[in-house]
Parts: sequence; C-alpha cells; structure tokens
Amino acid sequence: MHVKKEPLMKQTTAYTHLAKWFEYLNDDCGYENWSQYLIEKLKSFPLAVGLDVGCGGGWFTRAFQRQGYAMTGLDVSPEMLGFAQETALKEGVRGEYILGDIARTKLPRRFDFATAINDCVNYIPKDKLVSAFKNVRGALKKDGIFLFDISSARKFQEKIANTVSVDDRDDVTYFSFNRAEEDGVIMEVSLFVKRSDGAFERLDETHRQYLYTEEEILAALETSGFTLLEAEGHLGEDKGAADRLTFLCQRKG
Repeated sequence: MHVKKEPLMKQTTAYTHLAKWFEYLNDDCGYENWSQYLIEKLKSFPLAVGLDVGCGGGWFTRAFQRQGYAMTGLDVSPEMLGFAQETALKEGVRGEYILGDIARTKLPRRFDFATAINDCVNYIPKDKLVSAFKNVRGALKKDGIFLFDISSARKFQEKIANTVSVDDRDDVTYFSFNRAEEDGVIMEVSLFVKRSDGAFERLDETHRQYLYTEEEILAALETSGFTLLEAEGHLGEDKGAADRLTFLCQRKG
C-alpha cells in the first residue's frame, strides 16, 4: 500500500472522518437482526413517534422509519448527521435530523419513545449521564418508552482495552489503537483512504468511550425518573456472556 506523505496529522474529534465509512466498515455486525430485535421490543407498546438519540449515520433511524414510525434523529456529530441525511434521501426514507448533545439539549417537543443504540451511551461522560437521561425523560410523553444498549463491562475489559483493531479493505484500511483508562478507553483511530490517484490518505481522530456497569446504569435511570422494564444481553443473550446489555425502560409519570 502506497501512502501519500502528508504533514503531521492533527487529531480530530470522533467521527469527523469515520462518519462516511462507519456503516460500510460495520457491515458484518448484523444490522438486520439487530434492528428487528429492537422493533419487536417496541411493538409491545402503542408507539408512533420516536427519537433516535446518537443516531449516527442513521441506520436504525431508517429501519424504524420503514416500520412506520415517524422518526427524528439526534446526534452531536455534524458529519454523521450529514451522512444520515444524504443516505435517507438516497433511500427515499423521510426523517428529521437534529444536531445536538443529549446531555445538554432539551427537545422542543415530545415523543412516544426514544432509542439510543450502538455505543451512544458509552460516549456520554460519567458526570453527564444523569443529565442525558433526564433530557431523554423530558423528551418523552407520559409513560414514554426508552430503549437503549451499552457495551458491557466484560467487552471493555476483555475485547477492547489495550488492543489494536484492524479492518483492511481495498478502498480503506481502519486501525484503532485502544488504550485503557480508569473509567473506559481512549481509541486512537487512523483511516487510510484510497484516492483516485491510487495513493492512500491518512485521516486520524480520537474517540473516548466510558465503561458503565449495569448497576451504574440502573442507578442513573432511577435518579432520572425511569422504571426498568427489562434488562438482558444483546439479542436476548445471557447478560454475563454478552458484549452488549439492552435496557427497556418507561418514564415515570
């Protein structure tokens, strides 16, 4: 692989460069089964209008929209929202997308349900988790549903911390150098993207994810005014062996 020589790369924030490649590089994560699992959870309630918190590139937002839900996607990354809007337009799936940080953003209207899927909660700093959950509660109608997941502590400790992840494809190569911190991991991500002249351009960015235990999540939900309806491993797995934990909650009052 010939890499074009560039000046020292400046580290940028999460998803500045990865946004356009994220869904492509995660095409083996089982999006279809994952979304159907979530939709089956939602079908247990009379829901129509939803908020997808940390929607990223909009994969789940579009999946919910196709099921007949009127969706709004919220994300802190302009690049992710740009990809989400462009992809929704290409696929003919209408939806609204809002730029904002759920830990700081109070939505101007209310929804029947909210979701936060695929590491969204793990990107929220620990001192902002309760604020984020309270803002989700504030965005929900009475008895509204909150469905979300986190990467499990076991996944952080056994599969992410102090590892290097690599995905090498013809048009892009992905590296993530993952360094353990006391409360999570810092991921130094490098993309090598093939240019039209055959050279590869290097693009760097930094991600910070926080490790949450189930007990921390339950305590934050209780403080924020939610009742836990169900907690289980990813796709119904045993929680002790799962890489993800899924939480189904309901707004109190």
